[in-house]
Amino acid sequence: MGIPLRDISRRPVHRPVITVSIITINVLVFVLELLGGDAFVQQWSVVPATIVAGQHWVTILTAMFMHGGWMHIIGNMVFLWAFGPEIEDAMGPVRYLAFYLLGGVVAFLAQVAAMSSSTVPNLGASGAIAAVMGAFLITYPRDRIRTLLLLGWFVTVTVIPAAVLIGIWFLIQLFSQVGSVVEAQSGGGVAYMAHVGGFVFGAITARFLEDPRRIAAQTRNWVS
Repeated sequence: MGIPLRDISRRPVHRPVITVSIITINVLVFVLELLGGDAFVQQWSVVPATIVAGQHWVTILTAMFMHGGWMHIIGNMVFLWAFGPEIEDAMGPVRYLAFYLLGGVVAFLAQVAAMSSSTVPNLGASGAIAAVMGAFLITYPRDRIRTLLLLGWFVTVTVIPAAVLIGIWFLIQLFSQVGSVVEAQSGGGVAYMAHVGGFVFGAITARFLEDPRRIAAQTRNWVS
């Protein structure tokens, strides 16, 4: 298991205001979840069968700022901080915000399409973050990512090319989708189809949204 820490090949030219804001909102919403309990989660998370019935569409937006527990939110925010600042810098804050939100919407719609009759609540920023990762793979495939590698009891920090790290992550999500069908039918599981949908969206749209001038300026700030 690899946990990305940061891109060591470049640093953003501009401050990642949107990425920091998204992380802050996720933390604030998580606090509201802790205070509101199950009632809050049921009200604002995505239930595929309810969406298919044409109800509570607003949850497609609200659910992408919610999480199922401490490890869920910590893991997601670590991944977002590892890849988000560079993509925000490449797109600009307005385009990046629109991209992130649309990525989250597409991710949840993919999950709804895959599990249209499910009444299991879906929540999390994973789909939107997967879109950011898809964009990163297309925009900076050769960048080197400092990664915390966990192999059983063996723990080390190493450097892995973005194409390898993100590519392996995507393949895991893709193959795990088959198993997740069984898990969802039994009342739970990870929404892998949301990860796949978000990732594909990010990979397809990245080139249309990035600003070549920003990337050129960013490239001049490469670090070793």
